[in-house]
Amino acid sequence: MSRQDAPTGATRLAAVIGDPVRHSLSPTLHNAAFRHLGLDWTYVALPVPDGSGEAAVEAMRVLGIEGVSVTMPHKEAVARAVDELSPAAARLGAVNCVQRDGDTLIGHNTDGVGFVQSVRSQLDFEPHGRRVAVLGAGGAAIAVIAALVEAGADVAVVNRSSDRAERAVEIAGPNARVGRGADIAEAELVVQATSLGMNATDPLPCDPDALRPGQRLAELIYHPAQTPLLGAALGRGLTGVNGVGMLLYQAGEQFRLWTGEPAPVQVMGEAVGLAL
Repeated sequence: MSRQDAPTGATRLAAVIGDPVRHSLSPTLHNAAFRHLGLDWTYVALPVPDGSGEAAVEAMRVLGIEGVSVTMPHKEAVARAVDELSPAAARLGAVNCVQRDGDTLIGHNTDGVGFVQSVRSQLDFEPHGRRVAVLGAGGAAIAVIAALVEAGADVAVVNRSSDRAERAVEIAGPNARVGRGADIAEAELVVQATSLGMNATDPLPCDPDALRPGQRLAELIYHPAQTPLLGAALGRGLTGVNGVGMLLYQAGEQFRLWTGEPAPVQVMGEAVGLAL
């Protein structure tokens, strides 16, 4: 079916829900892919206030929405509201993608696989047997930690709250441990997985003096494009990327789940200014 210039009565709808969500690059990514493959789909951003994630899943049922991307703060609420969970989503207790299969809504979590694909592609970093320090132990951080462990990395979880770090380690399993500040300097890859850096007044998530040339830094934040920590890392001779690559590859996996088609990731990357 050829893609129309404007939606029709037959157009399939996908969306991202979050609070806030108007800054999201996901509509740009997915709509570029739909156009490239000639699919009669469209993708929009839907602001959904905190506390209404489960209601949004019910609206998905009523309105016949084909696929939903889920961002903060709804990932855990959506996991409770769907009919089935993929193994990754069940393990994490968090959903970032809802797939419609007939009348069944299936919750997935593509954050971890998207992150691992991004560091392999953008940083030429193969996690197996490598030392990684992850700053943070929130929902996105846990998905990244679990995926890195599954890929064979030795992961130190560095977080201000030790109980949350312990929970992340428990979920991730062997080869993950509660870390300390010294693990940042010893790591081959440092992952900044906290929300610090989204606002100009945020403190730095770690002391930049802990970073050293030769390391790689992967920042999960993509708005702003360069956080103070990423800027400090680049200034110290590190190779670093922001979160656009992770966003791209996790979106590519969502696209495949919804449409059954391999995602045109190069086209999607070009749409947001990312050369692969």
